[in-house]
Amino acid sequence: MKLNTLYEVLQKSIEKFSTRTAFSLWRGEGVTFKEVGDRVAKIQQMLIDADIKPGDKVAILSSNNPNWGISYFAITSAGYVVVPILPDFTSEDIDRIIEHSETKALFVSDKLFTKLSKKSSDRLNIVIRTKNLNVLQQRVQGCGSTTIPKPEDLAAIIYTSGTTSQPKGVMLSHYNLSSQLWMIDKLFMVYETDIFLSVLPLSHTYECTIGLILAFYHGAHVVYLDKAPTVSVLLPAFREVRPTIMLTVPLIIEKIFRGSVLKKFTSTAFMRKLYSIGFIRRYLHRVAGKKLTKTFGGRIRFFGIGGAKLDGQVEQFLLDAKVIYDIGYGLTETAPLIAGAVDGMLRLGSTGPILPDIEYRLENIDPETKQGELVVKSPSQMIGYYKNEEATAAAFTADGFFRTGDLCYIDDDGWLYIKGRLKNMILGQNGENIYPEDIESVLNSHVYINESVVTEHEGKLVALVHFDKEALEARYEELVDSWHQKKAEWEKFRDELMSEIKVWVNERVNRNSRITEVKEEEEEFIKTPTKKIRRFMYDANGRKADVEIPKDSAE
Repeated sequence: MKLNTLYEVLQKSIEKFSTRTAFSLWRGEGVTFKEVGDRVAKIQQMLIDADIKPGDKVAILSSNNPNWGISYFAITSAGYVVVPILPDFTSEDIDRIIEHSETKALFVSDKLFTKLSKKSSDRLNIVIRTKNLNVLQQRVQGCGSTTIPKPEDLAAIIYTSGTTSQPKGVMLSHYNLSSQLWMIDKLFMVYETDIFLSVLPLSHTYECTIGLILAFYHGAHVVYLDKAPTVSVLLPAFREVRPTIMLTVPLIIEKIFRGSVLKKFTSTAFMRKLYSIGFIRRYLHRVAGKKLTKTFGGRIRFFGIGGAKLDGQVEQFLLDAKVIYDIGYGLTETAPLIAGAVDGMLRLGSTGPILPDIEYRLENIDPETKQGELVVKSPSQMIGYYKNEEATAAAFTADGFFRTGDLCYIDDDGWLYIKGRLKNMILGQNGENIYPEDIESVLNSHVYINESVVTEHEGKLVALVHFDKEALEARYEELVDSWHQKKAEWEKFRDELMSEIKVWVNERVNRNSRITEVKEEEEEFIKTPTKKIRRFMYDANGRKADVEIPKDSAE
């Protein structure tokens, strides 16, 4: 049965799964589907009393908890428009989003309430605390109303924070969001017996669509952490919750691999030698994989990785280790999923085939590489960018296909391979297309490198690298023991390492992608709230001194 609005999703699930637990806090309260319905009615009455009417914007600025999702359904099922705001945003970010979206009401968690400026507070009809749904302040008394939304009605405005461009408010209709349910069902089924462990912000479309709407639609139980998902929090949560489904971003699994697996297997010269031997490396990966699966609680059947490209070395580890994982590709503008591959159909470096309900093609294909920009026509593609007709027009082809901005290759079997962002592409001296993400993937596979950015300067490629300082210092101490060196020679050691890395990388990339210099970036690269590096803030000398983080960013 295809449902076309979030109102229908809410009503259907409350009726079908009334006694089951919909949401709970880890080691905290649980809320049944029937109780979700009761709280939705309470929230809608509070908004009516604050003179909120259909089409009005209502924002959510909160950490994950059961009332986040309940508020989301209360807003959208009443014909209001939800504006999710990521917790990482500054007060300036929040001001701009509230002003630009014309938000009239806000749901906020206690810790984030302090980010709300007086300027924003004074323009809101009502502010409601997500913890217990009490009114924190109410400026307007009135008699608002609700309506049953239609499929084409606007349901959400989500502010994206690109790594190379200014943010825009993505408008998604009820049909856009609801269509993802039957599209995803063809790739992977969720059951009412499933238990989700939610660690990504619900204000991110990826977590909201799959970890909230899809889970609720199928009657699954979602468990939220009320603390930051650090290792010390996640380990006991995994043991106690024993989730069957979890969504994550590449950065999290990459940190687990580099900080635990790779560090252990490259801790000494002897271990590095063993690890360099193919069949031994695969065996070590398999041993580590069994331990990792047990750490996750032993019941994971869907471990979704999305939001950015997964590092090739890390993906090879997951394949060798036989760890269950699933790859998804999409954008906020497509609500989000475009392509996906689940355990059993994975291919190294591929996001899998494009979902059956989506039309697609590559444009401006390079005859040599067979790569071009992916454009799609999907039931879930956005209406446009809020109050930005120029950007909306530029986002679509003449025949209505959405321009993803991603350079892709599609093999003969229809499997999609993302090569890089069109905006990131570097034009080489001989007119060749160079994709910095490909070079960065090689750089990031080096044992001492945590992350990197490749940029261009006067026709030359320069790699900025942020080292794993613990691994680097351990390696230096090992060399000190064998060479009888002193700490004063640290700089010499580091310079030599830079040269070694340059040679090492250039042996593994094509001729046009060879780097001429490696430079250290001492601090972690500045990232968007969705953990993508803000590339525009860096040049060949590192962070640009005159570039500030955009103050109106979101996603």
